[in-house]
Order: sequence, then C-alpha cells, then structure tokens
Amino acid sequence: MRIEHPALACLPAIDHGFFTRKGGTSKDTYHSLNCGYGSADDRAQVTENRGLVADSLGVARNRLVTAYQVHSPLALAIDAPLDRDALPKVDALVTNKPGLAVAVLTADCGPILFADNKAGVVAAAHAGWRGAFEGVIEATIKTMEENGASKANMTAILGPTISLANYEVDDGFMDRFTARNKDWSRFFEAGDRDGHKQFDLPAFILARLEMAGVGSAINLDRCTYGESDHFFSYRRSTHRNEPDYGRQIAAIALRD
Repeated sequence: MRIEHPALACLPAIDHGFFTRKGGTSKDTYHSLNCGYGSADDRAQVTENRGLVADSLGVARNRLVTAYQVHSPLALAIDAPLDRDALPKVDALVTNKPGLAVAVLTADCGPILFADNKAGVVAAAHAGWRGAFEGVIEATIKTMEENGASKANMTAILGPTISLANYEVDDGFMDRFTARNKDWSRFFEAGDRDGHKQFDLPAFILARLEMAGVGSAINLDRCTYGESDHFFSYRRSTHRNEPDYGRQIAAIALRD
C-alpha cells in the first residue's frame, strides 16, 4: 500500500509515503485505495481510504490535508487543516507544523515530496507537465524557504509518474517547450506515429529540481501507466475506455 524512499525514511522527524491503489475499501473501477474526491467514487469510501492513509502516517484523520489542484504554479504554507468545502486552488502545500500531513493526488502527473529535516519543513507538490512547465517546483521551494528551509538541505523525491514510453504527445506540445528553451528538446524522443513524440515528464521534473538547486533530487522510477496493478492512470483509463479513474495519494508529515 505504501512506498517509501530511503532518503526520506532515514530522516528521524519525517513520515512519508507514496501510496499505491492497494489496501483500500473502494470497489469496481476504483479498486481499492482511491483517495480522490474528484472521482465519481462513493464519498464515504474515499473518506475511509484517506483515513487509512492518515493512520499509516501516524496523524489524526482530519490532519491529512490536500488542496484543490488546478495544474497551477502556486504553493501555499499551512499550519492547520483546511476547510474541505473551500479548498484553495493551489498545487503544492508546505508546512512546518508537526502532526500535519500535506498531500497531493495524482493519476499520471508527478507527485513530489520535499523535506528539510534540519529546518523541520516539508512539502507535497503536484507536478504535471503544465505545473512543472509554469513553475510549481520553484514556487514550492520558495515557500519552503520562506518558512525556514534551505535549498541545500532539501531532499525531493519524485513518486510514481507516467513514463517516457507511455506518454505520447503531438509536435505542437514539444514546440511549446522548445519555444521557451531550445535545450528542452532533450526531453522528447521520436514517437511511433508521424507528428508525435514521446515526452519524458520524470526527466523534466528532475531537471527542474536540479536547476532550482535542491540538495538531493531523486526519481522513484515507477510508472503509473505501466503498473496497472499498483497505480491509477488517467491516460490508461482513457485508452481502455473505462468509465472513470481513481487517484493515488502521496503525503509527508513531521512527527509530533
């Protein structure tokens, strides 16, 4: 149910997890740890699944916090749970409050968990192509710094994300990237169809993390699309004409 990376697991004040689709209570399409209220899944099942995640992290169930993700470059620092009926439209949450887990939901986009163990600051960021392109990574780092963190002491782990082999885009998509930076052509490879390329979103995210100056940037190297038993995938569900798709969760907290 829960995947950890040693670079964060070794930090004494941190609990974290990239949670798979396994170990929950949802049925049918969402089997089984669907944590996305944005899906058409039964809300009570999603609430219970989130509760199981909070239990795993050792935080109170009402202290597992997500935002209303909109593929933006916006990050927000929090020190208490948010109003579930009026969630802020941001794509990264930062906290220095022990016992509060910040989390993001994904189904192909990149979930990034950040920690500065020395400063006691953690963050979770949702980095799809648009968010990474527009600067959600840099915004997350800046917000962490404003709350006492240091780039040099940050560890950032990229969790399960759609891989190069499974992310086909058209030439116009690539043109958007190379118009901003010609060197970004290195994140694209020839596709199987004319007028199409394969896009390496994980490599792009890692490059942005490294360019931003984080002390350690690591890719968990797991593919949401390719590992159907373990992860939800928007693109895979679309290709299979499935009625809907679930969302997995990635979360991090400072221990009380």
